Amino acid sequence: MAVYTQVSAEAAERLLALYDVGRLVSLKGIAEGVENSNYLLETDRARFILTLYESRVDPADLPYFHNLLAHLHNAGCPVPRFIDDRQGNWLQDLLGKKACLIEFLPGISVSEPTPIQAAAVGKSMAQMHKAVAGFSEAKPNPLGQESWKPLFERCDRAAAESLLPGLADDIARECDWLEANWPSELPKHAVHTDLFPDNVLFRGDAVGGLIDFYFACTDFRAFDLAVTHAAWSFSNDGKSYLADIGRALLQGYGEVIHLSDAEKQAFALLGRGASLRFLLTRLYDWINTPAGALVTRKDPLAFHRRLEFYRSADVVALFGVEQ
Repeated sequence: MAVYTQVSAEAAERLLALYDVGRLVSLKGIAEGVENSNYLLETDRARFILTLYESRVDPADLPYFHNLLAHLHNAGCPVPRFIDDRQGNWLQDLLGKKACLIEFLPGISVSEPTPIQAAAVGKSMAQMHKAVAGFSEAKPNPLGQESWKPLFERCDRAAAESLLPGLADDIARECDWLEANWPSELPKHAVHTDLFPDNVLFRGDAVGGLIDFYFACTDFRAFDLAVTHAAWSFSNDGKSYLADIGRALLQGYGEVIHLSDAEKQAFALLGRGASLRFLLTRLYDWINTPAGALVTRKDPLAFHRRLEFYRSADVVALFGVEQ
């Protein structure tokens, strides 16, 4: 989440006039994240998230996100719903952008998860993966393996080198290696691909909400798990691997879904892909974030360090058992 488009109280009130959700009490921009403009909007009846979709989200993809969340909600997963206006419309136009009013889920995001919380996240992800079995819509991953080399070519190599000498050449080699070694036959269905700690809401040690599905797509379920493993199992700077967190997350997932031998054997490779994907998008945003945007830029090198970990990791180190 972030704020690129400034929404005035008057604009918010005009939007709320379309809904039967009460009168505006407060409106506050949310700085976390990098994709869309988000506000915590409170009325005299309830709280909501107001989201304006910025350039990286294709409006044509919004029905997919809406339908996926509706499917998951109906299956009992703790995900937010899009709010309909009085005419039954969930998608609006606001300040030249597509916009939605979304259910606010209570809970807190943790920055230092415990193994119990990590296991709960793994279990919730697996339950989500089981719930999408009946979801028939498909959407290619716009930030999947085939996109990484073209994305890197859009990044300024000198800017990459200024962060770390040799980084540009290392990324280029990794793009080539993953292109040559990426699997093709693993189980695939609708996945989140961005389940970072700030996209999970806890109530105590229980998962109370899974949010921010705007990278959802059709891809390998094990890649989705690898993204979450890379996001949760390291110190924020990527310098330390937290083995107890990583293993708890995988064990929690395994309580619901047993990964195949092929998925386990490919997991370190998928972790490399997950690390490169976020290294590249962070690098691109580091270079191109507009001045004045209310957004927290994130260090690309934190995922370069994760990439180095997965290059040397094996199945025993990751899963904690002999295969």
